[in-house]
Amino acid sequence: MESLFSEEELAAATSKPGERIEALRREIERHTHLYYVEDAPEISDAAFDSLMRELIALEQAHPEFYDPSSPSQRVGGAVGDQFSAVRHEQRMYSLDNAMDFDELDAWMERVREYFGRFVPVVCELKIDGSSIALTYDAGRLVRAATRGDGTTGEDVTVNMRTVRDVPLRLREQSVAGLTNPAGAIELRGEVYMPKRSFEALNAAAEEEGKAGFANPRNAAAGSLRQKDAKITAMRDLSTFIYAVADSRALQAGSQWELLEWLRAAGFHVNPDVRLCHEPAEVREFCRECLERRDALAYDIDGVVVKVNDFALQDDMGFTARAPRWAIAYKFPPEEKTTLLRDITVQVGRTGALTPVAELEPVTVAGSVVARATLHNEDEVHRKDVRVGDTVIVHKAGDVIPEIVGPVLSLRPADAQPWEMPAVCPSCGSPVVRDDVEVVIRCESIDCPAQATERLKHWTSRNAMDIEGLGDEIIGRLVESGLVSDVADFYHLTEYDLATLDMGRVNKDGEPIRLGGVMAKKLLAAIDESKTRPFARVVFGLGMRHVGRTTAEAIVRGFPSMDALRAATEEQLADVDGVGGVIAHSVVAFLNTPDNIQVIDRLARHGVAMEAEVAGDALPQTLAGLTFVLTGSLVQSGMTRTEAGDKLKAMGAKVSGSVSKKTSYVVAGEAAGSKYDKAVALGVPVLDEAAFLHIVETGELPA
Repeated sequence: MESLFSEEELAAATSKPGERIEALRREIERHTHLYYVEDAPEISDAAFDSLMRELIALEQAHPEFYDPSSPSQRVGGAVGDQFSAVRHEQRMYSLDNAMDFDELDAWMERVREYFGRFVPVVCELKIDGSSIALTYDAGRLVRAATRGDGTTGEDVTVNMRTVRDVPLRLREQSVAGLTNPAGAIELRGEVYMPKRSFEALNAAAEEEGKAGFANPRNAAAGSLRQKDAKITAMRDLSTFIYAVADSRALQAGSQWELLEWLRAAGFHVNPDVRLCHEPAEVREFCRECLERRDALAYDIDGVVVKVNDFALQDDMGFTARAPRWAIAYKFPPEEKTTLLRDITVQVGRTGALTPVAELEPVTVAGSVVARATLHNEDEVHRKDVRVGDTVIVHKAGDVIPEIVGPVLSLRPADAQPWEMPAVCPSCGSPVVRDDVEVVIRCESIDCPAQATERLKHWTSRNAMDIEGLGDEIIGRLVESGLVSDVADFYHLTEYDLATLDMGRVNKDGEPIRLGGVMAKKLLAAIDESKTRPFARVVFGLGMRHVGRTTAEAIVRGFPSMDALRAATEEQLADVDGVGGVIAHSVVAFLNTPDNIQVIDRLARHGVAMEAEVAGDALPQTLAGLTFVLTGSLVQSGMTRTEAGDKLKAMGAKVSGSVSKKTSYVVAGEAAGSKYDKAVALGVPVLDEAAFLHIVETGELPA
């Protein structure tokens, strides 16, 4: 192959190693850009590898020319200070959504009314990946951060350096009158995993007996947060860069100019963009993208429409959660047809029997769907789905698999209406249906399926929050006979956990064990769960009808297990938020001998059996008020659960949904739809500063 360098450059390799190193770096950067961004390679992989080997050898021989922006530094391997908090130059906002053309037209009409005319807009594909912010200083990549809560993200610089289409230094070019800034600039875009790479990653995981990712978006986010950058380097991530935190850093006048500069500077910019001057052009672009969605090499879930002129963007400004000058047109839920192989029945922790559709696997909205809940017997009959049917499947909210209904013209002649079994599929006990419920239940306390679900519930975040003790490990503990009820968790030893057979074998055919490191972590998490408040214990026991809020109400009335076990149905029913049905369920649970035995064993292991009584009880200044929390509380660093507990300590109720009865909505960073609903209903909205004033003083804002 003809040499890529002149004779003078080759001679300089020995006499002037610094010049040769710099020439190699620039040539490798050029070929990397051609391969990963332009998709137009000029040399073979072997020739590229030869250049890289020469560069690495020269850099090792001459460490005085070390440069963190060298292409040789992409290989990864560093495990350092990743995931430390990073504050963005400017907040990374969410986008408001238009779920159909009517809502998109309404936004475009607002733009027209605001300016007295329709101004040009840029339409871009909405990439279904993970948001990223890249900071360059003097043309070199110095930091990469995830979106986080919009204000503060995580430092993933080490990992992003391994993503091949991200330039480690900007190409020195000028376009549209723009040149590379001398100082710092923060650019934004999306990290994604191509569909082909996602399929290969999951196929490899399946061969190794590991769980795959649900969809390419989760795969991209998970790959970006690997502690070992070598793993990220092997995951074949790509980017599309499309925004700047502050246009003044570049002196760009419009989104269209910015995209031109980004391409020239070496970034991967999506080619499917359009500058539109009329609403009809916007709608046409959206239709075209929807039709081409499946043919693309990556996942998209809509089109982003932005006012092109940056000065006009500044004029329109922002709401509390999103720019007024942009909107995301969301594609309708993707629908696919597939075969309904069977309808099975799952048994939950309270004995509820749930029919589940077992489907011929089909890819819907970026992930493979093989099962979908049918909720209850009445729902199966309402939709009239039968085993053997060809059914239409979509994802409700692009998340939860759901069967829309059958294609009746393809129904087999012998397909029969489905009926709920008369006995529990787990234990064989007769099932019953309450007169007031659509749910059919198994009421056997010896039902093994219920026992496993109760174990999962006990370890869940809102109950005892035992980190690391997930479904797979719980399943193996049950199968091994080490755990059958929640008190058994506290009997486990390090040996029990370290030697736990995970049901898989390694490449040598030997069983894979949980291992000592994981065993120590789990034991520490189990021990820590003993400090959870008594209300969480009550909720974690899994009594029928007793949710988290109800458990807190019960504990306010009966602050110890002794007091609760001594309570009558009438006394419990008098507690605000309980009532007769729940009272009956609680008393029945606490009078069952097996349950009493479990509770007594928990107490002996040191699990909290009474509520903590504060030395100085807070004045109940918020009694009678209902609060709803949304967004992230950045100033205080509190979770919404912790913030809710602060409000409850002063007598307030904390709800998960906004209604006309809501007294206040506390809106943190990146507040969601609850904020929008509060504004629509006229419910007062408090920022984090007002919330902190309340919890510090007990006084409402003026």
